[in-house]
Amino acid sequence: MQKLSLDARVREHLERAAASSAGRSAETVYGGHEHALRQTLLALRSGTVLAEHENPGEATVLVLRGRVRLRSEEDVWEGMAGDLLLVPPSRHSLEALEDAAVLLTVAKIP
Repeated sequence: MQKLSLDARVREHLERAAASSAGRSAETVYGGHEHALRQTLLALRSGTVLAEHENPGEATVLVLRGRVRLRSEEDVWEGMAGDLLLVPPSRHSLEALEDAAVLLTVAKIP
């Protein structure tokens, strides 16, 4: 069994995002290419946008810190710490409305 502190990782990645010219920092905390399930911690500096992209499978975004906006062609959702956003099966983008950290969980469709 493994255990990790998401709070500690969030602090670390928010610092990295603040220092990065891209305004973001990420780490896969569980899974990867050899697994169907992948969980990625993503920290974004306020105003940073992950450009529109495809959904690789079923996915959720758990907001750990800050506020974000998830936008698809049809809808817009805003989330703050503690909110779970269901990622639409269509192209979408994610924007940090303030410094934010999220846990992206993806179950890849075979």
